Amino acid sequence: MADKLSAQHNPKQNHLLAVLPEDVLMRLAPQLELVPMRLGDVIYEYAEQLQHVYFPTTAIVSLHYVMENGASAEIAGVGNEGIVGISLFMGGNTTPSLATVYTGGFGYRLKARHLMEEFNRTGPLMRLLLRYTQALMTQMSQTAVCNRHHSVEQQLCRWLLLTLDKLPSNELTMTQELIASMLGVRREGITEAAGNLQRAALISYRRGHITVLDRSGLESRTCECYDVVKKEFYRLLSDTGTAKQFPN
Repeated sequence: MADKLSAQHNPKQNHLLAVLPEDVLMRLAPQLELVPMRLGDVIYEYAEQLQHVYFPTTAIVSLHYVMENGASAEIAGVGNEGIVGISLFMGGNTTPSLATVYTGGFGYRLKARHLMEEFNRTGPLMRLLLRYTQALMTQMSQTAVCNRHHSVEQQLCRWLLLTLDKLPSNELTMTQELIASMLGVRREGITEAAGNLQRAALISYRRGHITVLDRSGLESRTCECYDVVKKEFYRLLSDTGTAKQFPN
């Protein structure tokens, strides 16, 4: 079974791993462990000491803050374009956020010490991860601005587009309740916004399944935040080849 899974998956399905020089990837490859990342899995908890980093391939992980009253909101999503666990190489080693899987799939897990051994060579991996971190910080800051200043419908369009950028298809398995939790808004707001998009024939929503019917239409209804994030990923990562899912 393990051999069959390995044949279906490859570390280069993650865009950061795919653009590493072959000698760097060869050093890391024996330590990369293919792991299932199931919907709802907690990758790490608040203030947890990081033992691993994750390179998603077909899964998507939500980074979000949880308030004392249990309310939460997503600050960023990480899919096959990135890495989960940036606090490790940024020097903090723990994180104030929670990381959970919201689109199930697979990814590669790497022990913290193996990542840091390669990072501390101050070579291609270090430069790539620092660029990615800057792009991720742009996504985080833009999410905060968007949640404060833009309508629920605009936020939903932004979230759908950023999620689609991390998937091979135009379909998502996601309940309105979960999306509301991601965006930190009331479920009724998501129901109304999704209804508007469905009546405009931009999406089809049925029993927790969302199909995007008109991507360009979504792009016309979203705020500038999606474009800001997309352009920053492209600016920072275009010369590495990892920005191909963010066309300029």
